[in-house]
Amino acid sequence: MGRKIPPLNALRAFEAAARTGSFKGAAAELNEAQSAVPHHISHFERYLQCPLFVRQFRSVTLTQQARASFQSL
Repeated sequence: MGRKIPPLNALRAFEAAARTGSFKGAAAELNEAQSAVPHHISHFERYLQCPLFVRQFRSVTLTQQARASFQSL
C-alpha cells in the first residue's frame, strides 16, 4: 500500500505560511487561531520527515527543500 495523502489542513497551512511569510499571516488568512498554524506545520513536517521552515523571532523562512516544493504547488 502506498503513502497516505498528506494532512490537508497542514497542507493549507504550509501554503498560506509560505506565501505570506508568517504563521500569523497564515492564521489570519485561514481564519484559525495563531497557535493552530505552527501545530499544522509541525504535523506536516513530521509527515514529510523534513523541516519546512527556519523559525526566527518574528518571521519564518522556507528551507531550500520547502521552497522547491512550494514552487511546484
